[in-house]
Amino acid sequence: MAYVQVEADDRLEEGPEGLQFKSFLGTDTRAGPGTPKPQRSAGVGNADRGYLAEEARPKATGGFWTIEYYQSYFDIDTKTVLKRCYMTMNPLAAATYIPTHLNPADLYGPFWTLNTLIFALFLSSSLAASVSAYLGSSEEYDYDFKLLSIAMSLVYAYGLALPVLLWLALRYLGVGEWSVVEAISLWGYGQFVWIPVSVLCVIPVALVRWILVGIAFGLSGYFLGANIYPILASAEAKATRLLIILLAVLHLGLALSFKILFFNYYVIENTGPDISIPGIGHDGPAAGGNSTIGARWL
Repeated sequence: MAYVQVEADDRLEEGPEGLQFKSFLGTDTRAGPGTPKPQRSAGVGNADRGYLAEEARPKATGGFWTIEYYQSYFDIDTKTVLKRCYMTMNPLAAATYIPTHLNPADLYGPFWTLNTLIFALFLSSSLAASVSAYLGSSEEYDYDFKLLSIAMSLVYAYGLALPVLLWLALRYLGVGEWSVVEAISLWGYGQFVWIPVSVLCVIPVALVRWILVGIAFGLSGYFLGANIYPILASAEAKATRLLIILLAVLHLGLALSFKILFFNYYVIENTGPDISIPGIGHDGPAAGGNSTIGARWL
C-alpha cells in the first residue's frame, strides 16, 4: 500500500486502491446549512478597497504663486455656496457654522460675496441718488464713480486684509487652530447680509434705512463673534480675548461707513414747507428777523 505525505489539517480522499490524495476543491456543495462558508480574502471587491467612499478634497500642489495651488479651493458647486451664504443670516446656526457648513473652507464663495457687495453698494446708491435728483430738480444726475473705488477699498480691506492680519496675529500669539483660508472664507461669507440690505436701502425712508443697517450690523457681527471668540478663548493668554472688542469697533466703523457713504444719499432741498427759525436773520444772528431752511431727507 502506497501513501502520499500531506499536512495533517488538509482534507484527504481515499482512492480505489487505498491511495490518499489532497483535495484542491472548494467546500463541499452538499454540506448542510450549518457548514461555515470560506472567508474572502482581504481587498476583494470595490467596497473593501474604499472605491465607494467619498473622495476628500485633493491637497494643493505647487507653490502658492501657482494657479494649481488655489484650484481646489474654488472647486465648489453653486448650491453649496448659496447655502453657506443664507445660513450666515441664521443666528441659531452661527455657533456651529464652521464644523457644519464651512467644512472644507473655500475661496469661491467669499470672493463672489465681496465682489457682489461692491457692485450692490455702487448701483443701489447711484440709483437712489438719480431718483432723488429727478424728484428734487431738473438737473441730470452724474454718476460718481469714486463711490465704486471707495466701495472696493472698504470691502476688500475689511473682507480680505482684516482676516489675514487677524490670522497673522493669532499665529504670532500661538493660536494655530485657524487657517488663513478658513479666516478669509468666514469673513467673506459673513458680509453676505449687506447685499440684500444694500438693495433695500433704496427705500426713501431714513428710519427704515437705519433699521436695515442695524439689522445687518447685528447679524453679521453676531455671526463673526460666535465663530471667532471660541478661537480667541483657546489662547493661553487671556488678554487675547480683548481682540474681540477691537473687531467689534472695526465692524461698527464699517456699518457707519456704509450708512454715511452709500445709504445717506437722499438730500433734496426745498421738498417741503419752509421752517422759520425766529431770532436768526438771513445774514446771520446779528441781522435779526427770520430764516427759512428747506426740509431735507436725511
